[in-house]
Amino acid sequence: MLILPRMLSRRLLLGGLAVALAAPALAQERPRLTEADYARAESFLGSATRDLVVGGEVSPTWKDEHRFTYPSETAEGETFRLVDLENGTNVVAFDHAAIARALTAAMGEEVEPDALPFSSAWLTDEGIGVDVRDAHWLCDLEAETCSPAGERRQPDPRAEFMRRFSRTEVFSPDGTKAAFIRDWNLWVRDVETGEETQLTTDGEVDNGYATDNAGWRKSARPVVKWSPDSRRIATQQQDEREVGRMYLVETTVGTPVLQDWSYPLPGDSAVAMLRRVIIDVEEQTVTPLDLPLEYHRATLGDDLSMDDVQWSPDASELVIASTPRDHKSATLRLVDAETGAVRDLFTESEETHFESVTGWRVLWDTREIIWNSQRTDWSNLYLYDLDTGALKNAITTGEGPVTRIVRIDEEAREIWYEAMGREAGQDPYFRHLYRASLDGGPEVSVTPDDGDHSVEISENGRYVIDTYS
Repeated sequence: MLILPRMLSRRLLLGGLAVALAAPALAQERPRLTEADYARAESFLGSATRDLVVGGEVSPTWKDEHRFTYPSETAEGETFRLVDLENGTNVVAFDHAAIARALTAAMGEEVEPDALPFSSAWLTDEGIGVDVRDAHWLCDLEAETCSPAGERRQPDPRAEFMRRFSRTEVFSPDGTKAAFIRDWNLWVRDVETGEETQLTTDGEVDNGYATDNAGWRKSARPVVKWSPDSRRIATQQQDEREVGRMYLVETTVGTPVLQDWSYPLPGDSAVAMLRRVIIDVEEQTVTPLDLPLEYHRATLGDDLSMDDVQWSPDASELVIASTPRDHKSATLRLVDAETGAVRDLFTESEETHFESVTGWRVLWDTREIIWNSQRTDWSNLYLYDLDTGALKNAITTGEGPVTRIVRIDEEAREIWYEAMGREAGQDPYFRHLYRASLDGGPEVSVTPDDGDHSVEISENGRYVIDTYS
């Protein structure tokens, strides 16, 4: 026991009281954020700093096999250029002042020549086509006129980003049908007539078809994969009836709103489980796949991805990847779309975690699979036999991860891919383009120059546009 002198104990008491009284005062003196503080922080965002760097990328719009246009950023503004790869020329693509005057007259609002409101330009015999907002315009520069020519030819990046979270329909490849969810069942809408057809009937609350709910994310978007002929849909019935609930109160202006949905937490015994099915849209039949219930997982990440379902061109078969809850393995399976019969091809396991960085591809003409694995501690590509599931050969080898499949030329038996850390003496995070044979052998560095490379390959595979710094 420590006994303090009376005077000292009194001083300590008074000192402590002074500190206690000062604490609220200090809290009140803490500086508050102002509009100027927020404005300064906002000035560092990409939207504010993007214009400080010019010539950062080349986004080509191809006119034909050897000519393309692209917007060239300069300190004075943006200029559209026309490149002819056969002649080696790079010239101004069109009269910017003329098209600005034509758009101004057509749209009824001022358009500046050095800030044209589009990012792509199609040069055709009929004129110059441009996307402005939700419409495509065809402009005749000699007459200085622009007229509406239907909807946009290219998706608007910002609108596409927003639609990812608000879209409620998925259109068939031929554009004639749209799949959507109603009352936990899957329906289709005829785009031309508007007629709606119910495809499933046994969907119920928390046991619905094509539902997009993993707990950590949710939307009204149906999770489906249309067949190439627009006849069939691969999807799943997701059972979350025993999964725990998540509750959040949304408070904005007005009455608070209670959000309530299924949300499995780490360690829970009950999680979302999938019953995979194939739906024939024309016959309105549902064929379950001959599989046990599967987990809501993907070969890359926890969100169910229909990239792990790949249809054959004639829609008679599909290949699916199955991943367990612990992400320690992945199994590739071949499915008969008529009967739902399933045959396991191969399983790859890891002691800690398996994921496919690049995704995988099926080469249906040659009955092969391009598979991505980190079995050598580095992401590399491998070739498998689709019918037997046997490994044929490694496509890429060595250190440094393969991060993206850029192009596959099945006729030439070549693959173009992006990788990092494979150029000696360079920053290991720099991206480079490589080319290799599907049958193995030497790998060719296409962009060896020191720097980070962003590439575009022409549709015919003859040209590579390389932007690097």
